[in-house]
Amino acid sequence: MRDIATELREWDGAGEQIALATVVETWGSSPRPLASKFAVTASGKMAGSVSNGCIEGAVFEEAQKVLKSGEGKLCAFGVADDLAFDVGLACGGHIEVFVQPLSDAHRSALAALDDEGELRTNLQTGATEYLSGPAAPGDPRREGDMFIEPVLSPAHLVIVGAIHIAIPLHRIAKVMGYRVTVIDARSQFATKDRFPDADAVVVAWPDDGMKGLKLNRSTALVILTHDPKFDLPALRAALASKAGYIGAIGSRKTNANRFEKLREEGYAAGDLARVHGPIGLDLGGRSAEETALAIMAEVVATAHGAAAGYMSAR
Repeated sequence: MRDIATELREWDGAGEQIALATVVETWGSSPRPLASKFAVTASGKMAGSVSNGCIEGAVFEEAQKVLKSGEGKLCAFGVADDLAFDVGLACGGHIEVFVQPLSDAHRSALAALDDEGELRTNLQTGATEYLSGPAAPGDPRREGDMFIEPVLSPAHLVIVGAIHIAIPLHRIAKVMGYRVTVIDARSQFATKDRFPDADAVVVAWPDDGMKGLKLNRSTALVILTHDPKFDLPALRAALASKAGYIGAIGSRKTNANRFEKLREEGYAAGDLARVHGPIGLDLGGRSAEETALAIMAEVVATAHGAAAGYMSAR
Protein backbone atom coordinates (compact mmCIF):
# COMPACT_ATOMS: atom_id res chain seq x y z
CA MET A 1 0.00 0.00 0.00
CA ARG A 2 2.92 2.29 0.68
CA ASP A 3 3.79 2.64 -3.01
CA ILE A 4 0.35 4.01 -3.86
CA ALA A 5 -0.27 5.90 -0.62
CA THR A 6 0.11 9.33 -2.23
CA GLU A 7 -2.54 8.60 -4.84
CA LEU A 8 -4.92 6.99 -2.35
CA ARG A 9 -4.75 9.96 0.01
CA GLU A 10 -5.19 12.45 -2.82
CA TRP A 11 -8.14 10.64 -4.38
CA ASP A 12 -9.83 9.91 -1.06
CA GLY A 13 -9.42 13.55 -0.01
CA ALA A 14 -11.08 14.63 -3.25
CA GLY A 15 -14.07 12.38 -2.59
CA GLU A 16 -13.28 9.82 -5.31
CA GLN A 17 -14.81 6.34 -5.12
CA ILE A 18 -11.86 3.95 -4.85
CA ALA A 19 -11.58 0.19 -5.30
CA LEU A 20 -8.48 -1.58 -4.01
CA ALA A 21 -7.31 -4.84 -5.58
CA THR A 22 -4.88 -6.98 -3.55
CA VAL A 23 -2.97 -10.13 -4.56
CA VAL A 24 -4.00 -12.70 -1.93
CA GLU A 25 -2.79 -15.96 -3.50
CA THR A 26 -0.12 -16.93 -6.04
CA TRP A 27 0.98 -20.11 -7.78
CA GLY A 28 3.74 -20.67 -10.28
CA SER A 29 5.54 -17.73 -11.86
CA SER A 30 3.24 -14.96 -10.72
CA PRO A 31 4.78 -11.60 -11.62
CA ARG A 32 3.89 -9.73 -8.41
CA PRO A 33 4.15 -10.84 -4.75
CA LEU A 34 1.41 -11.25 -2.17
CA ALA A 35 -0.19 -7.98 -0.99
CA SER A 36 0.67 -6.13 -4.22
CA LYS A 37 -2.01 -3.53 -4.82
CA PHE A 38 -3.80 -1.86 -7.71
CA ALA A 39 -6.14 1.05 -7.01
CA VAL A 40 -8.91 2.17 -9.37
CA THR A 41 -11.36 5.06 -9.11
CA ALA A 42 -14.85 5.26 -10.54
CA SER A 43 -13.58 8.10 -12.73
CA GLY A 44 -10.91 5.85 -14.26
CA LYS A 45 -7.73 6.78 -12.39
CA MET A 46 -5.27 3.94 -11.69
CA ALA A 47 -2.20 3.37 -9.50
CA GLY A 48 -0.06 0.36 -8.62
CA SER A 49 -0.09 -3.11 -10.16
CA VAL A 50 -1.10 -6.68 -9.37
CA SER A 51 0.51 -8.28 -12.42
CA ASN A 52 2.94 -5.84 -14.07
CA GLY A 53 0.29 -5.12 -16.66
CA CYS A 54 -0.96 -8.43 -18.03
CA ILE A 55 -4.32 -8.54 -16.18
CA GLU A 56 -4.76 -4.93 -15.10
CA GLY A 57 -7.45 -4.38 -17.76
CA ALA A 58 -9.58 -7.22 -16.40
CA VAL A 59 -9.03 -6.13 -12.80
CA PHE A 60 -10.04 -2.58 -13.78
CA GLU A 61 -13.39 -3.92 -15.04
CA GLU A 62 -13.92 -5.96 -11.88
CA ALA A 63 -13.11 -2.88 -9.79
CA GLN A 64 -15.81 -0.88 -11.55
CA LYS A 65 -18.33 -3.63 -10.79
CA VAL A 66 -17.27 -3.68 -7.13
CA LEU A 67 -17.70 0.10 -6.87
CA LYS A 68 -21.23 -0.21 -8.22
CA SER A 69 -22.21 -3.12 -5.96
CA GLY A 70 -20.26 -2.03 -2.88
CA GLU A 71 -19.32 -5.67 -2.26
CA GLY A 72 -15.82 -7.19 -2.28
CA LYS A 73 -15.04 -9.93 -4.79
CA LEU A 74 -12.38 -12.64 -5.10
CA CYS A 75 -11.13 -12.98 -8.69
CA ALA A 76 -8.82 -15.66 -10.13
CA PHE A 77 -6.56 -15.24 -13.15
CA GLY A 78 -4.14 -17.61 -14.80
CA VAL A 79 -3.39 -20.07 -17.56
CA ALA A 80 -6.22 -22.39 -16.53
CA ASP A 81 -8.78 -19.60 -16.63
CA ASP A 82 -11.34 -19.31 -19.47
CA LEU A 83 -9.97 -15.82 -20.01
CA ALA A 84 -6.41 -17.09 -20.34
CA PHE A 85 -6.01 -16.05 -23.96
CA ASP A 86 -7.01 -12.48 -23.18
CA VAL A 87 -5.75 -11.93 -19.66
CA GLY A 88 -3.79 -15.03 -18.67
CA LEU A 89 -0.33 -14.62 -17.24
CA ALA A 90 2.17 -15.05 -20.03
CA CYS A 91 4.74 -16.51 -17.64
CA GLY A 92 2.44 -19.39 -16.68
CA GLY A 93 1.47 -18.17 -13.24
CA HIS A 94 -1.86 -17.96 -11.48
CA ILE A 95 -3.05 -15.39 -8.99
CA GLU A 96 -6.11 -14.59 -6.94
CA VAL A 97 -6.98 -10.94 -6.41
CA PHE A 98 -9.42 -9.59 -3.85
CA VAL A 99 -11.15 -6.43 -5.05
CA GLN A 100 -12.97 -4.27 -2.51
CA PRO A 101 -14.02 -0.68 -1.89
CA LEU A 102 -11.48 1.36 0.07
CA SER A 103 -12.46 0.92 3.73
CA ASP A 104 -11.96 2.79 6.99
CA ALA A 105 -9.42 0.11 7.93
CA HIS A 106 -7.35 1.02 4.87
CA ARG A 107 -7.62 4.68 5.81
CA SER A 108 -6.34 3.84 9.30
CA ALA A 109 -3.39 1.99 7.78
CA LEU A 110 -2.65 4.94 5.49
CA ALA A 111 -2.64 7.28 8.48
CA ALA A 112 -0.17 5.07 10.36
CA LEU A 113 2.35 4.11 7.67
CA ASP A 114 5.24 5.44 9.77
CA ASP A 115 4.35 2.92 12.49
CA GLU A 116 3.56 -0.80 12.48
CA GLY A 117 0.28 -2.61 12.30
CA GLU A 118 -1.61 -5.35 10.50
CA LEU A 119 -4.46 -5.45 7.98
CA ARG A 120 -6.74 -8.48 8.25
CA THR A 121 -9.30 -9.12 5.50
CA ASN A 122 -11.98 -11.81 5.54
CA LEU A 123 -12.18 -12.93 1.91
CA GLN A 124 -15.66 -14.36 2.43
CA THR A 125 -17.32 -11.36 4.03
CA GLY A 126 -15.02 -8.63 2.71
CA ALA A 127 -14.63 -7.18 6.21
CA THR A 128 -11.22 -5.58 6.80
CA GLU A 129 -9.77 -4.40 10.10
CA TYR A 130 -6.55 -2.62 10.96
CA LEU A 131 -4.73 -3.58 14.16
CA SER A 132 -2.14 -1.07 15.33
CA GLY A 133 1.02 -2.13 17.13
CA PRO A 134 3.96 -4.41 16.26
CA ALA A 135 3.05 -6.67 13.37
CA ALA A 136 3.62 -10.41 13.67
CA PRO A 137 6.85 -11.57 12.02
CA GLY A 138 6.65 -12.86 8.47
CA ASP A 139 5.39 -11.94 5.04
CA PRO A 140 1.75 -11.42 4.00
CA ARG A 141 -0.11 -14.72 4.20
CA ARG A 142 -3.47 -16.34 3.61
CA GLU A 143 -4.95 -18.52 6.37
CA GLY A 144 -8.13 -20.03 5.06
CA ASP A 145 -10.50 -17.16 4.34
CA MET A 146 -8.34 -14.65 6.20
CA PHE A 147 -5.65 -12.60 4.44
CA ILE A 148 -3.14 -11.09 6.86
CA GLU A 149 -0.90 -8.26 5.72
CA PRO A 150 1.78 -6.81 8.03
CA VAL A 151 2.12 -3.05 7.62
CA LEU A 152 5.71 -2.29 8.54
CA SER A 153 7.60 0.95 9.10
CA PRO A 154 9.13 2.45 5.94
CA ALA A 155 12.33 0.78 4.78
CA HIS A 156 15.23 2.86 6.11
CA LEU A 157 18.89 2.64 5.14
CA VAL A 158 21.31 4.15 7.64
CA ILE A 159 24.79 4.63 6.17
CA VAL A 160 27.57 5.19 8.71
CA GLY A 161 30.56 6.61 6.87
CA ALA A 162 30.19 9.20 4.11
CA ILE A 163 32.84 7.62 1.90
CA HIS A 164 32.83 7.37 -1.90
CA ILE A 165 30.91 4.06 -1.98
CA ALA A 166 28.15 5.66 0.07
CA ILE A 167 27.31 8.07 -2.76
CA PRO A 168 26.04 5.46 -5.29
CA LEU A 169 24.66 3.39 -2.40
CA HIS A 170 22.37 6.19 -1.22
CA ARG A 171 21.16 6.74 -4.78
CA ILE A 172 20.36 3.06 -5.35
CA ALA A 173 18.49 2.93 -2.05
CA LYS A 174 16.38 5.96 -2.92
CA VAL A 175 15.43 4.44 -6.28
CA MET A 176 14.25 1.39 -4.34
CA GLY A 177 12.05 3.49 -2.08
CA TYR A 178 14.21 3.55 1.05
CA ARG A 179 14.45 6.49 3.37
CA VAL A 180 18.18 7.23 3.68
CA THR A 181 20.19 8.69 6.56
CA VAL A 182 23.93 9.32 6.25
CA ILE A 183 26.00 9.69 9.43
CA ASP A 184 29.63 10.77 9.70
CA ALA A 185 31.58 12.74 12.30
CA ARG A 186 33.64 14.38 9.54
CA SER A 187 31.78 17.48 8.38
CA GLN A 188 33.79 17.76 5.17
CA PHE A 189 32.44 14.35 4.07
CA ALA A 190 28.88 14.48 5.44
CA THR A 191 27.42 17.21 3.25
CA LYS A 192 24.20 17.62 1.31
CA ASP A 193 26.23 18.38 -1.81
CA ARG A 194 27.75 14.88 -1.68
CA PHE A 195 24.45 13.21 -0.74
CA PRO A 196 21.74 15.25 -2.48
CA ASP A 197 19.17 12.42 -2.40
CA ALA A 198 19.55 11.59 1.29
CA ASP A 199 16.61 12.34 3.59
CA ALA A 200 19.05 13.33 6.35
CA VAL A 201 22.80 13.96 6.57
CA VAL A 202 23.97 13.90 10.18
CA VAL A 203 27.35 15.16 11.35
CA ALA A 204 27.95 13.15 14.53
CA TRP A 205 29.78 10.18 15.96
CA PRO A 206 27.95 7.00 14.91
CA ASP A 207 26.47 6.15 18.31
CA ASP A 208 25.30 9.73 18.86
CA GLY A 209 23.90 9.99 15.33
CA MET A 210 21.85 6.82 15.79
CA LYS A 211 20.31 7.84 19.13
CA GLY A 212 17.47 9.81 17.60
CA LEU A 213 16.59 7.24 14.94
CA LYS A 214 13.88 4.58 15.06
CA LEU A 215 15.94 1.45 14.39
CA ASN A 216 13.61 -1.51 13.85
CA ARG A 217 13.37 -4.54 11.57
CA SER A 218 12.67 -2.25 8.60
CA THR A 219 16.07 -0.62 9.15
CA ALA A 220 19.29 -1.63 7.40
CA LEU A 221 22.49 -0.35 9.02
CA VAL A 222 25.52 -0.23 6.72
CA ILE A 223 28.86 0.65 8.37
CA LEU A 224 31.40 1.91 5.83
CA THR A 225 33.84 3.83 8.05
CA HIS A 226 36.60 1.16 8.10
CA ASP A 227 38.23 2.78 11.14
CA PRO A 228 38.01 1.24 14.64
CA LYS A 229 37.31 4.56 16.35
CA PHE A 230 34.13 4.82 14.24
CA ASP A 231 33.40 1.14 13.55
CA LEU A 232 33.20 -0.06 17.16
CA PRO A 233 30.81 2.66 18.43
CA ALA A 234 28.68 2.06 15.35
CA LEU A 235 28.59 -1.70 15.91
CA ARG A 236 27.76 -1.31 19.60
CA ALA A 237 24.83 0.96 18.75
CA ALA A 238 23.73 -1.33 15.93
CA LEU A 239 23.76 -4.46 18.11
CA ALA A 240 21.75 -2.65 20.78
CA SER A 241 19.05 -1.97 18.18
CA LYS A 242 16.43 -4.15 16.48
CA ALA A 243 17.76 -3.39 13.00
CA GLY A 244 16.83 -6.04 10.45
CA TYR A 245 20.23 -5.84 8.74
CA ILE A 246 23.68 -4.89 10.00
CA GLY A 247 26.65 -4.91 7.65
CA ALA A 248 30.24 -3.75 8.04
CA ILE A 249 32.71 -3.16 5.22
CA GLY A 250 36.20 -4.60 5.46
CA SER A 251 38.21 -7.76 4.87
CA ARG A 252 37.77 -11.00 6.78
CA LYS A 253 40.78 -10.07 8.90
CA THR A 254 39.36 -6.62 9.65
CA ASN A 255 36.04 -8.10 10.71
CA ALA A 256 37.77 -10.80 12.78
CA ASN A 257 39.61 -8.08 14.67
CA ARG A 258 36.36 -6.17 15.27
CA PHE A 259 34.58 -9.29 16.48
CA GLU A 260 37.44 -10.21 18.80
CA LYS A 261 37.27 -6.77 20.41
CA LEU A 262 33.49 -7.06 20.82
CA ARG A 263 33.82 -10.55 22.32
CA GLU A 264 36.24 -9.11 24.86
CA GLU A 265 33.53 -6.60 25.76
CA GLY A 266 31.07 -9.41 26.42
CA TYR A 267 29.16 -9.71 23.15
CA ALA A 268 27.97 -13.26 22.49
CA ALA A 269 28.32 -15.30 19.30
CA GLY A 270 24.63 -14.75 18.56
CA ASP A 271 25.14 -10.99 18.67
CA LEU A 272 28.07 -11.09 16.27
CA ALA A 273 26.19 -13.43 13.91
CA ARG A 274 23.86 -10.52 13.16
CA VAL A 275 26.70 -8.64 11.45
CA HIS A 276 27.28 -9.27 7.75
CA GLY A 277 30.99 -8.89 7.27
CA PRO A 278 32.61 -8.81 4.80
CA ILE A 279 29.60 -6.92 3.53
CA GLY A 280 27.61 -7.54 0.36
CA LEU A 281 27.00 -10.30 -2.17
CA ASP A 282 29.86 -11.55 -4.33
CA LEU A 283 29.00 -9.97 -7.70
CA GLY A 284 32.60 -9.84 -8.81
CA GLY A 285 32.76 -6.07 -9.31
CA ARG A 286 35.21 -3.72 -7.65
CA SER A 287 34.05 -0.22 -8.60
CA ALA A 288 32.23 1.99 -6.09
CA GLU A 289 28.98 1.54 -8.00
CA GLU A 290 29.37 -2.24 -8.22
CA THR A 291 30.23 -2.47 -4.53
CA ALA A 292 27.18 -0.36 -3.66
CA LEU A 293 25.01 -2.66 -5.77
CA ALA A 294 26.45 -5.73 -4.01
CA ILE A 295 25.68 -4.20 -0.61
CA MET A 296 22.13 -3.26 -1.55
CA ALA A 297 21.57 -6.71 -3.04
CA GLU A 298 22.49 -8.31 0.29
CA VAL A 299 20.23 -5.90 2.16
CA VAL A 300 17.30 -6.92 -0.05
CA ALA A 301 18.09 -10.64 0.13
CA THR A 302 18.26 -10.46 3.92
CA ALA A 303 14.97 -8.56 4.14
CA HIS A 304 13.26 -11.35 2.18
CA GLY A 305 15.06 -14.21 3.88
CA ALA A 306 16.48 -15.30 0.53
CA ALA A 307 19.64 -17.26 -0.21
CA ALA A 308 20.86 -15.18 -3.13
CA GLY A 309 21.98 -17.01 -6.25
CA TYR A 310 21.34 -17.40 -9.96
CA MET A 311 17.65 -17.80 -10.81
CA SER A 312 18.70 -20.09 -13.69
CA ALA A 313 20.27 -22.49 -11.16
CA ARG A 314 17.02 -23.02 -9.25
